Amino acid sequence: MIASRTRQRLKEEWLLWLFAALAIALAVFDPQPLASYRHWLQLPTLAGLTGLLIAIQGIRDSGLVQHAAVAVVARAHSLRSLGLLLVSATALLSMVLTNDVSLFLIVPLTLAIGAISNLPVLRMVVLEALAVNAGSTLSPIGNPQNLLLWQHSQLPFLHFAAAMLPAAAVMFVLVATFAWLWLPRDRVALSPERIDGIVASTRLGACSMAALLGMVLMMEYGHAPLGALLLLALFALLARSSLARIDWLLLLTFAAIFLGLGHFANLPLVQQALDRFDFSQPLTLYAGGIVASQLISNVPATVLLLERAPDPIALAVAVNVGGFGTAIGSLANLIALRLAKQPHGLRLLHLASIPFLLACAPLAYLAWLWLG
Repeated sequence: MIASRTRQRLKEEWLLWLFAALAIALAVFDPQPLASYRHWLQLPTLAGLTGLLIAIQGIRDSGLVQHAAVAVVARAHSLRSLGLLLVSATALLSMVLTNDVSLFLIVPLTLAIGAISNLPVLRMVVLEALAVNAGSTLSPIGNPQNLLLWQHSQLPFLHFAAAMLPAAAVMFVLVATFAWLWLPRDRVALSPERIDGIVASTRLGACSMAALLGMVLMMEYGHAPLGALLLLALFALLARSSLARIDWLLLLTFAAIFLGLGHFANLPLVQQALDRFDFSQPLTLYAGGIVASQLISNVPATVLLLERAPDPIALAVAVNVGGFGTAIGSLANLIALRLAKQPHGLRLLHLASIPFLLACAPLAYLAWLWLG
């Protein structure tokens, strides 16, 4: 039985093994200075994810999310209205708390709601992954690629947001419409026996909420590694069992992705291929940003094209739209699926997100071109 579970877990971690193999192969056949690997590994980002995972696990274990789920469901009349509420909250949170932090808050709430009601959890998590990509597009601090391009362009905060508004509005309208059409019209059905079994630890919940807020602030001011170490020490003393339940393989997966894709994007062959394109043409830059995002994720795609893009807003629109489509398009997609831990999640994400990209890409481009 144990061997069977181990084999199944190894099978589920194919993304980790794929990018680990890529990173090792590139290190063997194209060795680089140690400083390059440290740069590609993005230790501050990994430290930030570590701190967020610790805090959110504590909130989950405290039972406060489950109590919040009961309060939310009590005010919803239908699965559609409940879904639109969660989609809107996810998009709004991603504007101010970044896309990954929003998912760390909303996905556990969605799982708790699904545990006490008939909400289709996996559909909802896929919609939330789409919603954070849409909502974070508007804000200069909504996601890493926007933050990078905002700082690089030196545009005023409101100027950047206004330039992104047409594309972000198209994305959100499409997500809301998709949620309305995809979610059932059924009324919310509660499971009273599951509600009665909810127990909350106020102490753990309060500590974890404070830890989450502190971690976000540490990330904001560039001290993510220190914040993660402090949270590790705090939970080792107060809630060691929560540390044991954290998805540590998620962090290894991201480390492998960062190393593999970072090295790949810097290969001479990749750079030579890019030299063949005229990125001063808006449509070329837009298409290039989307295609690169599908292959290496939108944050590495932004770094890859940053110095070649004469218009940072055009690149920002492209890589944000590129967050839809394949799961690798945005790391937020992978975070949502790993937090949900639902069977067939990757397949359903692609069935929804790839057609969504095909519909969104031309509409967002026209909106940016005419109204931006």
